[in-house]
Amino acid sequence: MNSSRQSKIAHHQIRNDENMSIQLNNSGILNLDFTLCCGQSFRWEKIGGWWYGIARDKVFKVRQVGGELQFKGADKDFVMEYFGLYDDLPKILSQITKDPHVKKAVESFRGLRILRQDPWECLISYICATYKNIPAIKQMLFKLSKKFGEKRVFDGYEFYTFPEPAVLAKASRADLAKCGLGYRAKYVLETAKKTNSGDISLEDLKNKSYTDARGELLSLLGVGLKVADCALLFSLGKLETFPVDVWVKRAILRYYADHFEREFVKRICLKRSLSKSEYERLNFFGRSYFGKYAGYAQEYLYFFERTKTRLGLSPSKVGLPEHRL
Repeated sequence: MNSSRQSKIAHHQIRNDENMSIQLNNSGILNLDFTLCCGQSFRWEKIGGWWYGIARDKVFKVRQVGGELQFKGADKDFVMEYFGLYDDLPKILSQITKDPHVKKAVESFRGLRILRQDPWECLISYICATYKNIPAIKQMLFKLSKKFGEKRVFDGYEFYTFPEPAVLAKASRADLAKCGLGYRAKYVLETAKKTNSGDISLEDLKNKSYTDARGELLSLLGVGLKVADCALLFSLGKLETFPVDVWVKRAILRYYADHFEREFVKRICLKRSLSKSEYERLNFFGRSYFGKYAGYAQEYLYFFERTKTRLGLSPSKVGLPEHRL
C-alpha cells in the first residue's frame, strides 16, 4: 500500500460501504495487533486505528474494539478463515504450554493467531525474506506488486494486488531485480514458471501430509527448509510445522539445551547459519516436544524472544521484528 499519497483516481475503486463485525467469544480469543505485528505477514499497515491490508484480491480494513472484530471490504467467512478464528485457541495454548518459559510467552502474547495467507503470495514473500529485514521485505513486495499487480483504491489509499504466477512467469529477471529482489529474482521467476505450468499446485498441498507437502516445496529453486516451513505454517494450515530461524534457535539454546548433547549445543551456538542436519534436528525437537500445534509454540517463542531480546519493550509497546529469517 502507498499510504503516503492519497488518490481519488477511480481505478478499480473498491466500494463496500458496509461495516461488518464478529463477536469474539472465549474460544475466539484474538489480539489483532500481536497477530499482525509478529512477522508472519508483510503487507499490513495500521492507520488511524484500522489495519489496512490486501489478501488475495481483497482490500480490506479491520480493527478490534474490545471483544468485537470490525471490518470492511471482506465477508465474514473470509475474515474468519484468514485470521485463524476457526482454531480453538484456548485448547491449542493449553496443549503447547509444556514448561514455564513457553507459559510466559503465551501469557505475554495471548491472542496471537496463525494467519491463513494466500499460499502463492506467502511462498514468494518468504523467498524474498531471506537475509532481509522487515522494512526491506515490505518495500520489495510493494515494488513487485506495484509493477506487476493491479491497482485498487480503498478509502482513498492505493493498493496493489500481488501478481499472479502467470504474470511473473513472463517477467524478465532484470525487471524482477529492479524491484529489489537481487539474486532472489531467479528463484521467484523459476517458482512462478513451475506454479503457472502446473508442475506444482500450492492449493493441493493443503490436503497432503506435512512431509509430502514439504518435499514438494523443497523441489523449487530457492526454497530451503526455513522458507518451506514458513509457507507451510502461515498459508497451508500445517500447524505442526516448526520453522527455525535465528530467534527460535536462540530460544531453544537458552531454555531447552538440556534436550541435546553438550557438544551439539556448543557447536551451533557459534554458528549464525545452521546446516541442513542441524536445522532438521531443532525442527524435529520442536515438533516432537510441542506436538501437533508446534507452529503456534514456535510463533509465540519467536515473538517473545525477539521482543524481549532486541526491543526490551513490554508487549503493550511491541513493534515489528527486524528479521524474520
